[in-house]
Amino acid sequence: MRASDRAYATLLDEIQSGVLAPGAVLGEVEQSTRLGVSRTPLREALGRLAADGLVVQASPRVTVVSDLDADDIRDLFEVRRALEETAARLAAARTSTTGVFADIAAALEATDAAADPDAYYALIARFDDALDAAVSNDYLTSALRTVRTHLVRVRRLARDNPDRLAASVAEHRLIAAAIAAGDGDLAAHATHVHLHNALSSILASLEGGDVSTRFARSTTGK
Repeated sequence: MRASDRAYATLLDEIQSGVLAPGAVLGEVEQSTRLGVSRTPLREALGRLAADGLVVQASPRVTVVSDLDADDIRDLFEVRRALEETAARLAAARTSTTGVFADIAAALEATDAAADPDAYYALIARFDDALDAAVSNDYLTSALRTVRTHLVRVRRLARDNPDRLAASVAEHRLIAAAIAAGDGDLAAHATHVHLHNALSSILASLEGGDVSTRFARSTTGK
């Protein structure tokens, strides 16, 4: 793996996991030393993160992790709603996907997200992969991947809410079952309801503190 790819992967994971919270300063000298790369590959990595919208340039040599406020999250969910409702409807029209989504629905039925959030999010990643494969539209799946890059950060705000996680399991199970049954209207409607509930919960969680604090809590478990 190239040095720039390695630096990008490490920083991406740290931003998405909340280790590097919104507003965290990424100085070139400090990050080059910490990651064990020279400044050129680091700048390439930071450039890719900037293109992703995950960092912004504060000065010629200082980059910071981009903010994630309520307005950003609302904007993200507007795009997410349009893309995911369309994807769910298209996936339901593909008869070849019946077995895949039936299996995912069954796996969700047996999932206790509150007890094991990581297992739940692994299932959601499996759901997303199946959705992309079913849709088979490079333009749509590329747009979805961009949204998901940011969504990983947002999802961490819900990890310490057991009731929301349990509800999310049920909502995803209904979406998967509707796709498996070939019911595009139900799949799209269930997706709409899920995203409405998810956004409402996330915005409510922000009322208890700023985003940086919420990220720190989700990372440490406090």
